[in-house]
Amino acid sequence: MYQIKELSNGIRIVHQEVTHTRLVHCGFILNIGSRDETKEQEGLTHFWEHMAFKGTKKRKTFHILNRLESLGGELNAYTTKEKVCFYASILKEHYNKAAELLFDITFNSTFPQKQIDKERQVILEEMAMYRDSPDDSIMDELDELVFEHHALGRNILGTEETVGGFSQEDFFDFISTRLDTYQIVFSIVGNISLEKALKVIEGPLNEIQSKRSLYVRNGFHDYTPKQKIVSREVTQSLCAIGKPAYTLHDPKRFKLHLLNNILGGPSMNSRLNLSLRENHGYVYSIESSYQAFSDTGFFGIFFGTEEKTLKKAQLLVMKEMEKLRTKKLGIVQLQMSKDQTIGQMAMAEENYAALMLVYGKSLIDHGKIEPLDSIFDRIRSTTAEDLQEIAQEIFNPDQLSFLTYIPH
Repeated sequence: MYQIKELSNGIRIVHQEVTHTRLVHCGFILNIGSRDETKEQEGLTHFWEHMAFKGTKKRKTFHILNRLESLGGELNAYTTKEKVCFYASILKEHYNKAAELLFDITFNSTFPQKQIDKERQVILEEMAMYRDSPDDSIMDELDELVFEHHALGRNILGTEETVGGFSQEDFFDFISTRLDTYQIVFSIVGNISLEKALKVIEGPLNEIQSKRSLYVRNGFHDYTPKQKIVSREVTQSLCAIGKPAYTLHDPKRFKLHLLNNILGGPSMNSRLNLSLRENHGYVYSIESSYQAFSDTGFFGIFFGTEEKTLKKAQLLVMKEMEKLRTKKLGIVQLQMSKDQTIGQMAMAEENYAALMLVYGKSLIDHGKIEPLDSIFDRIRSTTAEDLQEIAQEIFNPDQLSFLTYIPH
């Protein structure tokens, strides 16, 4: 069972001891993401994620990278639209080193100008690699289409122009205006007691001055469905379909998660996979996804197919969504779908590194961590009528945006 401790400066620590592993997974989750950037700052949060490994008040790059790697551990970070995370996995006997290092890179980065200039080139190469991968870029371009003129529609990597102009001062300014100690969580899951975990990290965290940010996120409200066709150097046609969906705080989000699983989730028996791949052979893979944000959400579908089968594939996708809108699931189908979703969630809980991050994000987003059994109960209580009602809203063809890449 997890335990939560809140410090006087607002920083929270969440901990769960797991005795049947040799590892400890820990990390800082901050409620700052790419949507919190201005147009001129586009890509700055992701750049900060990179720069956290490039020098602190007491460490150079090599000492940061070598600190845990030399012990067989892993040090990592990632940026999303609403979060930036710095985290590590390490043998339990080296937890102290991991916690101290994570504290150092999160709060003591110095952003040396020389390293900024070097890392700038690395990020530009990352952008070039991303542009060469249409499977990745199409979903980001769909974000642009759905969340037009809003920060949620911007690319997390930024643009060549913005990334090319960042200076040391930009990082310090951004962090000073966006950092809120009441929106920071240090999460620990692994073979270590709360007492031992706190012994290392509580002191340094208590020394951080309490800070409330005056910044308020700009909500997303105005959505207009759009269609866009782009000619690109691709060997097959790619199609992305999407629209805004439920927020992080909407009780219907669990039901949409269940519905998405039925339509095009990760399992091979999803309706889209059975129809487009198994029955017609039009695609190698097809998937749908649902992502919730603090004030909106996103539902999307992605697949690739030969140009000659594009229209047929799109019609099959729309047909499967229409079935869920017009026809209620039978008792057996509904129960199988619930069992499958619950099983997937239960297996995900066994991934302790992921669980550590989920705890941190839940604490920031909801102020609490909802027990998995409670989520299971919500899924079990979902009716066929509930799913049909959500399908009618989310799968409404008049509200969907379409982005298609076709070969030159």
